[in-house]
Amino acid sequence: MLKTIALAALIAQTGLAAPLAAQPPEDRPPRRSAASPAQQPHESKADSKPAAIEPAAEPSETPVTTTHAIMIGGKTIHYTATAAQMPIRSRTGETEAHIFYIAYTVTDTPKEAVRPLLFAFNGGPGSASLWLHMGAIGPKRVKLGPNGSLPPPPYMLVDNESSWLDKADLVFIDPVGTGFSRAVKPELGSKFWSVDGDIESLTEFIRLYLTRNKRWGAPLFVAGESYGTVRGAGLAHDLLDHGISLSGLALISSLMNFRSIEAEGRNDSAYPLILPTYAAAAWYHHKLPKSVTDLRRLLAEAERWAEDAYPTVLAHGDNLTPAERKEALDRLERYTGLERRILNENNLRINMGIFMTQLLHSERLTLGAYDSRYVGMAGYPTPREGSYDPSYTAVRAPFTTLFNQYVHSDLNYQTEMPYYVLGEGLTSSWNYGPGGESSLDMSGRLRSALVENPFMKLLVAAGHYDLVTPFYQARYTMSHLGLPETIRKNVTFREYEAGHMMYLDTPSRMKLKADVAAWIDSALLPGAAAR
Repeated sequence: MLKTIALAALIAQTGLAAPLAAQPPEDRPPRRSAASPAQQPHESKADSKPAAIEPAAEPSETPVTTTHAIMIGGKTIHYTATAAQMPIRSRTGETEAHIFYIAYTVTDTPKEAVRPLLFAFNGGPGSASLWLHMGAIGPKRVKLGPNGSLPPPPYMLVDNESSWLDKADLVFIDPVGTGFSRAVKPELGSKFWSVDGDIESLTEFIRLYLTRNKRWGAPLFVAGESYGTVRGAGLAHDLLDHGISLSGLALISSLMNFRSIEAEGRNDSAYPLILPTYAAAAWYHHKLPKSVTDLRRLLAEAERWAEDAYPTVLAHGDNLTPAERKEALDRLERYTGLERRILNENNLRINMGIFMTQLLHSERLTLGAYDSRYVGMAGYPTPREGSYDPSYTAVRAPFTTLFNQYVHSDLNYQTEMPYYVLGEGLTSSWNYGPGGESSLDMSGRLRSALVENPFMKLLVAAGHYDLVTPFYQARYTMSHLGLPETIRKNVTFREYEAGHMMYLDTPSRMKLKADVAAWIDSALLPGAAAR
């Protein structure tokens, strides 16, 4: 989850469609393995400060532009890539930070056409935008192994045939403290490392980008992943106060209400919301009865029990009868694949750490949090909860290496600053507000944005194997926004046979692209999609 102890390696950074047809157990892809265990970095804990942060330097604000071409959907698209720093100033006009961004603008477009413009970012908080940039959306992507597994070095960058560039011009934003984005003075960093400070700085960035590039007339879209969905929902709401309306908002691996993923202690509301993800992972690793062969049916069954019966079981607490407890244990054993002893010892409440380390305990393996299909060696001599995430170690090196090669060589952006990938650029804890992380709930702002801007189309994308932001949790949140029927029609929920970064799988990346294309087309005025 996005709590630092459980999201220490956040890579993110998102009408209900039926999930993809599940493969029968004997034909499932092999388990994915990380190359080697590594302690996962922490994003925003105060005790996880990097050893040293280089002195702040005034970066050049002169954009660096290069020209390129790519084939998407059988059509050659010519575009310019611009790498630049945007100054973020105080109300008195003093520059307080610079936000690094990379923009892609299609050049072979009729002058009378008004191309859509999409802003994208990841989450963390403290993550740069390279994951969405080079995994799903941009014109180049990291070439991974089969089904998104770690390839051997040297790593390769290839044209992204699933890029969104054919549908919109793209701007990838690295918030302050990530990528090459820096506060001018170290003591100013904390101003941007809060829920509202972060949103305010990106609101200003978008306003400035539209002004400097004369794009105020473009249909605007925003896509955020993981904590980036918090940022995206806040932007959709706050941009309206600046007279800027979005045509569409995409929430990838979404989380609005942090309490909904805190399956810990007595927060009984969270345990049912992660249960269907446990079922998907247990099915994938052949830990369920042999009679359970169809993932779609399994998930439907697990979701019904999680909605109708499991909350009542937990609410009864110590008043459960022996018969009720036995029925609950039978169900949890069927859906989690865990030993009955573990379920009983944990009083019918299984958190993510227990599930990750215990499902394959007999094989001395631990699961990935961001994609529970990945496995890695468990701690020795016994599994250690949260020691590392094999689904994170599988992608960190390829993405980091190839982004640095790409930005310095292909885009010709020259700087000796380190590119902060995940958390190492934040030198103080993230400020979640008076109530702390557990109290953060962005669903109210999302609802307001949808109601106040009734033309905005919302796309929510979720992976079945994502333990960090479970798909059923996201669906539950979206179905409890209290929206009128006319607005609910603007919300589309899509699920994928993948994890937190569903686009690492080629089939899921292609499906996401198709879903995004339909989302953008639906948000444009009649005839606009053909422009």
